[in-house]
Amino acid sequence: MNTKKMLLSLMLFGGFLLCVYFGSIIYQKTSSKINNEKNNIKYSMNIQELDKKVDSGELQKAVFSGGCFWCTEAVFNPEYGVVHALSGFYGGTATNVSYENHGDHREGVLIYFNNASTSYKKLLVNYWKHIDPTQENGQFADTGTSYKTAIYYFNDEQKKLAEESKKILEDSKKFNQPIAVEILDGAPFTFYPAEEYHQDYSIKNPTRYEYYKEGSGRSDFIHKYWDNDTTFDTFLKEGSNPNALAPSPTERVGERVWKNLTQEMKANRLKELTDLQFKVTQKEGTESPFANEYDKNYEKGIYVDVVSGEPLFLSSDKFDSGTGWPSFVKPISEEMVTLKTDYFLFYPRTEVRSKVADSHLGHVFDDGPTDRGGKRYCMNSAARKFIPLADMEKMGYGEFIGLLK
Repeated sequence: MNTKKMLLSLMLFGGFLLCVYFGSIIYQKTSSKINNEKNNIKYSMNIQELDKKVDSGELQKAVFSGGCFWCTEAVFNPEYGVVHALSGFYGGTATNVSYENHGDHREGVLIYFNNASTSYKKLLVNYWKHIDPTQENGQFADTGTSYKTAIYYFNDEQKKLAEESKKILEDSKKFNQPIAVEILDGAPFTFYPAEEYHQDYSIKNPTRYEYYKEGSGRSDFIHKYWDNDTTFDTFLKEGSNPNALAPSPTERVGERVWKNLTQEMKANRLKELTDLQFKVTQKEGTESPFANEYDKNYEKGIYVDVVSGEPLFLSSDKFDSGTGWPSFVKPISEEMVTLKTDYFLFYPRTEVRSKVADSHLGHVFDDGPTDRGGKRYCMNSAARKFIPLADMEKMGYGEFIGLLK
């Protein structure tokens, strides 16, 4: 009798455990589905609002598939003129899409940009220089349909420029293999935003992001083939709008806006910043190391405040600190920046801010080159705009040309 009772108890207990196990699976799947639906609703509303601005001509949009969307999104977030960059899935026919089940879609990044501040040409070149354009089955360590490359166009001009940029790369013979990137009409497809934790991944998880980017082989490839590359230089200059090179769309060529910056002018300029630029300059944020615009830029020129255009650093004072952020031994003048002590990480650090716009730029440390003063001004790319030497005179920075070495 006792044996029967024991067996019955074990059977009941086993049944209970099975119920708990399968119940948890059902709950997780249901919870994941609900969260994904909420996520799609949230971002779909944002997309609808941005699409209205596209329809009105205030913004343009673009979609690029470049393998892992963490990496593709990272190189467009700091990009000057990009209003919003969103990771997700595009180019397929599947519906009710999620990261676990996105069917025939490719990972891609939806970009909204202001054509007065940047250009589609610049976005195209930025895209080409962060991928392996010859890989047919994916990107680097990631293979399969999800990771195949593509440029999706939304009007005839984008199609023309995309095809022109591809032909330039093919004619350059930079690569021994054919260029595999497809150029496709984006109109027939629906963009499905990825889950919240995928958005701004390089900013939220910089260490894991860099580990992945290095481990996949993407970083080494970019440095090998794209560092100091000039393939698209003529393409970028032909028919370009000189105002797109300005540190602020509100600044006209040759005018020093920073000399007479009003609070109204500053407020209007802040509305034009990208999410990352605003976070860094106004919320004391920090961009992702290595995946920022000026870390590996060693072209001659001047770095100015992205809000006001005030001059800050010269290219001749820049050095490779190995930290992943642009580093300088000094500003153009100590009077052009403000130093403050912050305790954001619970220990004192010396914050660097611009004098006129009061933008957060980064921090200064005492571990720079000893033969050049011993300082390391560790700056965020997103807080600044680079003006090449060739454009300094017409942009009102001619007086600083003689300081360049």
